[in-house]
Amino acid sequence: MKRYNDLWEKVISVENLRLADEKARRGKTNTYGVKHHDLNREANIQALHEALLTKTFKTSPYEVFTIFEPKERLIFRLPYYPDRIVHHAVMNVLEPIWSRTFTFNTYSCVKNRGIEGCARQVDKIIKKFEGKPLYCLKIDIKKYYPSISHKVMKRLIRRKLKDANLLWLLDEIIDSAEGLPIGNYLSQYLANLYLCYFMHWVNECLPELVKEALNLSEKPMIEATEYADDIPFFSDSKAVLHQVLKFVTEYLETELELTVKGNFQIFPVAVNRSDRHGRAVDYVGYKFFRSQKLIRKSIKKNFCRAASRLNRQRLDAKAYKQALAPWLGWAKHSNSRHLLKTIIKPQYYASIL
Repeated sequence: MKRYNDLWEKVISVENLRLADEKARRGKTNTYGVKHHDLNREANIQALHEALLTKTFKTSPYEVFTIFEPKERLIFRLPYYPDRIVHHAVMNVLEPIWSRTFTFNTYSCVKNRGIEGCARQVDKIIKKFEGKPLYCLKIDIKKYYPSISHKVMKRLIRRKLKDANLLWLLDEIIDSAEGLPIGNYLSQYLANLYLCYFMHWVNECLPELVKEALNLSEKPMIEATEYADDIPFFSDSKAVLHQVLKFVTEYLETELELTVKGNFQIFPVAVNRSDRHGRAVDYVGYKFFRSQKLIRKSIKKNFCRAASRLNRQRLDAKAYKQALAPWLGWAKHSNSRHLLKTIIKPQYYASIL
C-alpha cells in the first residue's frame, strides 16, 4: 500500500492557505468570523503560515451547543480563523488521496456521490435480487462520533500518510476534543476514513467468511452501502445476515473499538407499502420497497407543512417552486406523484413537474 510523504509544504503554503480561505468562506461572507478576518486578511494568512511552519498552531477552544433535529446531538464549532481555514487547507491536499481509498459503496461527503448516489445504489441492489428473496440487516453503531478512538484513528491515518509534520497537525486536531467532534469540517472525512478499511473487509472478505461459517457451496450474495455510520446489509437469506451480524459486530468491537446497539433488525423487504409480509428499508431519507420508493415520513411532513403555508400566500410560480425546492428533489427521485397532486396548489402543479 502506497504511503504519502512530502505533503507538509503543500498544506502550509501561502497559496494553499489563500485557496482554503476562499473555500471556507463560501456562503458565509456575511458572518462575523469572516468579516473580522477580512479586516487583516493577508496579515492573518501570513501569520497562520508562520504558526504552522513553526508548529505553534493550536486548535482554538470549541463553542459547544446542542441541536435537537433530527435528534439530540452536541455540536462543536470552531472560529473561522484560523481553524476552519486550516481544516480546508489540509483537505485541499488530502481529499484526493483519501477519496481514492474509500470503497465504491461509501457515499457520505464524497464528491459526486452523497445521498442521491447512495439511494441509486440501493435501487441497484434491490434490482439484483429480482426473482429472489430479499432481506435486510440494519445495525446502529452506538454514539459513533463520540466513540471514535483517537488511537485507532491515528493508526488508520498512518496507513496512507507518513509525513511527520502533517501527522503532527492531524494529531493535534484529533486530540482537541473527545471522540470526533460533530461540526468540524475535517471530521466528516475522518469519519469516512474510520470505516474505510472495514468497508474494504465487508466487500472483499466477508462473503468468504460467511461461506465457511455456514458451510455453503459458494459465496453468498451480500450487498452493503455506507452513509457515515448508517450501513444496511442485504442478502437473500436470513441465516446469512445473522452470520454477517456476528462477524461485523466482532470486527467493529475488536478492530475499531465500536459497539453495535442491541436494537439490530433483520427483516424481509416488502414489495410495496401494501405488502404486510415485509417492511421498507428506511434509509438516507427514503423508504425503499422492492417496487416502490417513498419519502421518509418526517421529510414528507415538513414538505406538507411548507406547501400548506405557501398555498396561503400570493406567489408567482417561480417563487413558489424555489420555496419548495428542498423537498422537490426528494419527490423527484421517489414515487411521489400522488403526494404532489394532493399538496401542490393546482395552478402551479404543471410547472412544478
